[in-house]
Amino acid sequence: MKKPGESDQWPPKFSKFVLETEGKTPVEVAFTDPRRLGRVRLVDCPGKDIRNHSPLVENGPDPVVDAEIFTFDFLKTKMKKRHVPIKALLLDQTMISGIGNWVADEVLYQARLHPEQYSDDFDDGQIRTLHQSIRNVTQTAVDLLGDSDQFPENWLFNYRWGKGGKGTTSALPNGERLAFITVGGRTSCYAPALQQKTGRVPAGAKVEPIKDEADEADESADIKPAKKSKNTAPAGTENPPPAKRKRAAKTTEATTLAATTKRAKKEVVEEKVPKESDTGRRRSGRFAGKSS
Repeated sequence: MKKPGESDQWPPKFSKFVLETEGKTPVEVAFTDPRRLGRVRLVDCPGKDIRNHSPLVENGPDPVVDAEIFTFDFLKTKMKKRHVPIKALLLDQTMISGIGNWVADEVLYQARLHPEQYSDDFDDGQIRTLHQSIRNVTQTAVDLLGDSDQFPENWLFNYRWGKGGKGTTSALPNGERLAFITVGGRTSCYAPALQQKTGRVPAGAKVEPIKDEADEADESADIKPAKKSKNTAPAGTENPPPAKRKRAAKTTEATTLAATTKRAKKEVVEEKVPKESDTGRRRSGRFAGKSS
């Protein structure tokens, strides 16, 4: 799955290995993993039986392959039996197979549902909309062979990669701002104005809103209201804050102390220098001075 702006180099960046199939039309498949969190398991069996072996046998139904199992009633039952954020439930492969982070964000965006809201706090109408969204997004991605360049223009996928990136967007074409929130240990992209909460959500979730241009301009200008000082000063003079006055007092005190110490040292030296009238000799060159 290529993100917007990525190159067409082959093998792709962060590739760990590349597989090539046999046949009249060989196909190459590359496994990329920049964070090195993925795992690959080789199973010696016919392709049609692969889902009867671990780890796929422990997974839930696939929205595309198992459309006759993944029904509205199936999804409703799973959602009502769990009390977790809906984003976390969608990512649970034992519940539903094949929904990763960006797919979950996409289906929730298309269904206009907030990723934090608890799965058992949605009504039948919202669950039906979510079911249709899951089927549409996954089927479209499969039909397009995962070629993100062909994804529909109204998909969140095309605009979700702007978090902290230079030259990237943080808003939808209609101007709606995007934000990021941590749900189930994963970062979720959503449109706050379109995906509003209608039920309970967990407390203390990490929210990372994307600032708009006005906020960024205010921060860059460092606009802050001026605080009035309780102390007054004569017209035309500066009345610095207490902290600044304290620092200035310390500086003056240190300067005065240094000057006093210097004078004391000079007096001690002068007392040690013998006078010509007392010794009858000229003072040493080290202490020589202008004679009167």
